[in-house]
Amino acid sequence: MNAAGDSLFTVLFPSDCRLCGVPLAELSRVPVCGSCLQQIARTEGPLCSRCGERLLSQRLLDGAEQLCGECRSEEPLFARAIAYGSYEGGLRDLVHLLKYERVRPAANLLGRMLAEAITDLAPGFHGMPLVIPVPLHPVKQRERGFNQSELIARAALKLKPAGLMLEVNTRALVRQRDTASQTGLTREQRQANMRGAFAVVRKEDVAGREILLIDDVCTTGTTVSECARVLRRAGVTRVWVATVARALKQVPTFALRSDSVEDQEEERPLSLAAKA
Repeated sequence: MNAAGDSLFTVLFPSDCRLCGVPLAELSRVPVCGSCLQQIARTEGPLCSRCGERLLSQRLLDGAEQLCGECRSEEPLFARAIAYGSYEGGLRDLVHLLKYERVRPAANLLGRMLAEAITDLAPGFHGMPLVIPVPLHPVKQRERGFNQSELIARAALKLKPAGLMLEVNTRALVRQRDTASQTGLTREQRQANMRGAFAVVRKEDVAGREILLIDDVCTTGTTVSECARVLRRAGVTRVWVATVARALKQVPTFALRSDSVEDQEEERPLSLAAKA
């Protein structure tokens, strides 16, 4: 009966996969074929144990903690940041399907991925962290109709990652200033652009707590760092970051090396600029 229903649906309501264009043969609330979804996988390769950036130098793999150049030169304001996958290909398209084309059921698929990232973070938690999705500016949220980070976070928490019963708080942290695009800005310019964009308006909700900060995509890392800064100033003990995707440095064709790439690791920004 299910097969017959799917066939009738495709005849009466033909549709194509929004990622690859192949005609859909099954009923689905998300217009994406199974083949495209199967190609979305966890990030592979050595990653920074603090910010999740891809490591391009063999020297950075030495020692108990594997850190990228930026995390070695300046300690991040968060305890650890982790993402499910790389912000490219099908995963990027799926995020855009929710974020820009407003296909809300895509949040459930992204939530499953986020739940895996949260599960990886869970062993480091001291107690039960409070979940805070990165807020949108009120004007942008009214235009979009929702905060994609909140939708993804709630979808992930329904799955009880690592068996945790986590609470979402959307009142304590607000975005009080809209910001220009981060694309093409230097590290210092990105920090200046984000300074003052967020504020904690309910310190009693977060003081003395650990926070699990949720965002859909981490591109430069500046947004989550600024959120962590204002949260820690409000009395938060530790900030963890989980995102669905992260813009990663591309692996060069000459693979890992210990000399020239080391210099690039020190000089290049935290991640490749990408549209978020």
